[in-house]
Amino acid sequence: MPKIVSIGTAVPRYAHKQEDIMRFMLDAANPDEKNRKLLPILYKRSGIETRYSVFSDFSQLRGNWHFFGNNCTAPSLEQRMKLFNEEVVALSEKSIQDCLQGTDIQEITHLITVTCTGLSAPGLDILLAEKLNLPANIIRTSVNFMGCYAALHALKIANAFCKADASAKVLIVCTELCTLHFQKSGDTDAILSSTLFADGSAACLVVGDDNAKGLNIVQFFSKIALTGQPDMAWQLSANGFLMTLTNHVPKLIKEEIGSLLDSVLTQLGLSITDVAHWAVHPGGKNILEAVENALSLSTDALTASYEVLRRYGNMSSATILFVLKEMMQNPTTKGNIFTVAFGPGITIETAMLTL
Repeated sequence: MPKIVSIGTAVPRYAHKQEDIMRFMLDAANPDEKNRKLLPILYKRSGIETRYSVFSDFSQLRGNWHFFGNNCTAPSLEQRMKLFNEEVVALSEKSIQDCLQGTDIQEITHLITVTCTGLSAPGLDILLAEKLNLPANIIRTSVNFMGCYAALHALKIANAFCKADASAKVLIVCTELCTLHFQKSGDTDAILSSTLFADGSAACLVVGDDNAKGLNIVQFFSKIALTGQPDMAWQLSANGFLMTLTNHVPKLIKEEIGSLLDSVLTQLGLSITDVAHWAVHPGGKNILEAVENALSLSTDALTASYEVLRRYGNMSSATILFVLKEMMQNPTTKGNIFTVAFGPGITIETAMLTL
């Protein structure tokens, strides 16, 4: 049975307190009176204390802004992608080093790169292969623009590789620089997304070796809630990537998650009492609360998810691997882990893991 044997994580050098980011947003976006009153409420309720970014602007006063300029002129798509390409390899390498402690990188047979915050060709896969001196014939796969659930999609691919070849060692790298795409907008949806997103990278090693120790991959399940298409979207524009994230998303997830879990448990011949742990993508405090309420979970069932949200914010695809790393490092983690992440579509992607 394929399994996750290790997870490594990394964040950029600039740590920003949530209240500092709020001050930046108020100054830079200059929202109307209604949203100027709303923004502090959203930040206070976010459940986030710290977020990380590849630039320092969020903790600086006007006059010391570099990436956005002192008039907060919107950087072009080209400028945003230039900084992405300058930063993404180094951050990815940090999470890979954290993941592969004790493992020779030359043993890696497959490389899967995941991102939705930067696009180029040659892409992150080739840039990393060059930087890490990986074999020229390494099998590469790129998962692009799927959003916050993409790590589970990558795990699905890695699982298939390992089932086809028990000697496979698959390295997954999820690196997201979400803060590159801050938009100077007074729109309520833009303000909502500004309270959540951050930069981070997570890498995990998946192997087919039955004797290896780690999180066993049992099964994957997914569902598309098509009625939510307008409520969560990610589009390219001349001024960067545009996020649509409405306050209807938690309600939609609450409506769908129960029936999906029932389908998962039925197919595996399990009941909800057989689920020992819950690894839920912390897309926001309201999303975690929606899952808790829909599944009638105890207040401490999502401790790892809340903790990742508090310390890092929402790092898109990398975030669920941060949650799983917390669980793997906790000696009390044992049994079935229901893992779920959400993204554009609205897509709900799940995996049942066991330790």
